[in-house]
Amino acid sequence: MPDKQTDIIHVATECTPFFKTGGLADVIGSLPQALDMPEGAVTVILPKHRNLSEEWIQQLNWIHSLSVWVKWRQQTCQVYELTHQKVRYLFLENDYYFNRPSLYGDHDDGERYAFFCHAILEWVQHMKQKPSIIHCHDWQTSLIPAYIRAKSWDSQIKTVVTIHNLAYQGQFPPSVFKELLHFDDQAYPIIEMDDHVNYLKAGIAEADRITTVSPSYSNEIQQPEFGYKLDSLLRQRSADLTGIVNGIDLIDYNPAQDKELIAPYSSRSLASDINKRSLQVEAGLSMSISTPLFAVVSRLVPEKGIALLIETLNKLLDHERIQVIVLGSGSHELEQALFSLEHRFPKKLSFFHGFDEAKARRIYAGADMLLMPSLFEPCGLSQLISLRYGCVPVVRATGGLKDTIQPFHPHTGTGNGFTFHTMSSGDLRLTIIRAISIFHNKTQWNKLLTNGAATELSWKNSAKLYHIIYDGLRERKGVWNQRADQSEGVQRNIVKEITSCRASSA
Repeated sequence: MPDKQTDIIHVATECTPFFKTGGLADVIGSLPQALDMPEGAVTVILPKHRNLSEEWIQQLNWIHSLSVWVKWRQQTCQVYELTHQKVRYLFLENDYYFNRPSLYGDHDDGERYAFFCHAILEWVQHMKQKPSIIHCHDWQTSLIPAYIRAKSWDSQIKTVVTIHNLAYQGQFPPSVFKELLHFDDQAYPIIEMDDHVNYLKAGIAEADRITTVSPSYSNEIQQPEFGYKLDSLLRQRSADLTGIVNGIDLIDYNPAQDKELIAPYSSRSLASDINKRSLQVEAGLSMSISTPLFAVVSRLVPEKGIALLIETLNKLLDHERIQVIVLGSGSHELEQALFSLEHRFPKKLSFFHGFDEAKARRIYAGADMLLMPSLFEPCGLSQLISLRYGCVPVVRATGGLKDTIQPFHPHTGTGNGFTFHTMSSGDLRLTIIRAISIFHNKTQWNKLLTNGAATELSWKNSAKLYHIIYDGLRERKGVWNQRADQSEGVQRNIVKEITSCRASSA
């Protein structure tokens, strides 16, 4: 079995350009390249989902077959490899678990991703040269630090868990613990919360370092309001918790070379009229360069503040000369409310149901402003993409939105967007009216666009911060110090459980 020198392994469930349901895929598609390490030093391990396109399947090379245990169930896992932009990608194939139309949301997600974690550990077990660090992303991979810690007396592998959204924790019935996982009963408190198995809790408790996707969000999740009952544990681990803002791929998101645009541009002013008019035609809106055009590109769920937005637009569209384009899907109730608004204001609001990447890019390039009234936002990528395309963000000051968008001050000429703080229709309405006023003052508007274009959007600075975390872990000698409430006996029993499964197949 060929074994390249791997220093860091990223494990995740989605990754551009292979498959994507949300922002996690963009991060996994960009961060490993941004680390700028020698070819093969970074490996990304992914499930081989059904929607991997034929283009990529043709480039896969089979390298190994694994026998993977999910408690007493034994499954075969085929390992395929390809290298893309200096990063090695491994795809773990098992049709029973991953040959499905959806990446998430099935009744057996707990089993599917327990299998994925076990398969990753089996792969690491076969590696001649062990990695220094395994970097786990979200709940689907968060069992891995607990298993690594279980073997910590004979392993130097360190682990990082990144929380992309604490609201999604991988919670399953307590029966999952005995039926699927290789843990001794004494380890149950590590993974249990509210009489459920909680995969993310296990990762937070056991990882050497924890990161999340913005400094403000790292503070917010330590408070009960946004901690989803894990705030106490996160406060206990606060010394090991770091918030690092995501970047975007400036090559992928490049309006000068974006083939989806009617008029690609390096400077917004050179092509804004063409892209705006073509977008208005596509949306069935009146063509008007002087009318401020707002956009929403979002999942239509409560956490994105869509109900607040609908309440605000019900008043604004009656009285203000504006246009709004919404692209997204989600809650049936919110979708119906948007269809109702579209019916009331057919020349002012257009609702594109669903998601289309090409359409999203045309919206960023043609709209004047992007609305993001999120209840919470761990980092957010839409506001970064909109800045890249010269579309001014209007956001609630929370999480990553607070860290990346600074309010524009006409007197000082500083700031790259508009912000509001309270989840109130009045606050959002006043912010939109203020944005409209600046839009009609072309001197101030052009200054705002200039500031947005100067905003650092790449992974450059964030990658440096990840390197600092990795370097700190490499410098640690010996095993991770045991906390008083965790005994070596618990860990040895876990390893005994895993070993017994392997022995029974011999």
